[in-house]
Amino acid sequence: MPTYTVETTYRVPVYRQRTYHAATPAEACRQAIEDDDWSSDKLDYEAAGETYVTGIWLGADVAYSGEPVAVPSHFDETIQRKASHFEVLFGLLKIVIADQVAERRTDAYWLARANAAIAKAEAILPALAIPTSPSRRRNPVTSSRSSRRIGFATRSP
Repeated sequence: MPTYTVETTYRVPVYRQRTYHAATPAEACRQAIEDDDWSSDKLDYEAAGETYVTGIWLGADVAYSGEPVAVPSHFDETIQRKASHFEVLFGLLKIVIADQVAERRTDAYWLARANAAIAKAEAILPALAIPTSPSRRRNPVTSSRSSRRIGFATRSP
């Protein structure tokens, strides 16, 4: 029976409470966002996220050095699964529209609405991606969702 090394992760929110002097609430919020001093940060374990798989390798105790294995998509973080499903549905919508245009079966109203939906989706698609800190990227970990998506493990050296 094969042996696997599996890395799981959960996100813990970090927060701070600090006082700012400002003329408006918006200005106070801007000051808080621009403040880089996190020396008084606190971890909020009560609001921790779900546990999800961030990497799997064939063999015992071989994280980042063994042969990477595709992570089944249902073990990914929920928000990443939703973003991937959105991307797939968006691609299908584009195919349907292209087919309709190719067959000249579309009326102007439907085509205009579809193009507006595509433009709106393209505008929010980048915001759905989950960024990883470039300074913490290590070895690539493949995902089973598609050959185009390769995630990066986020383990410190």
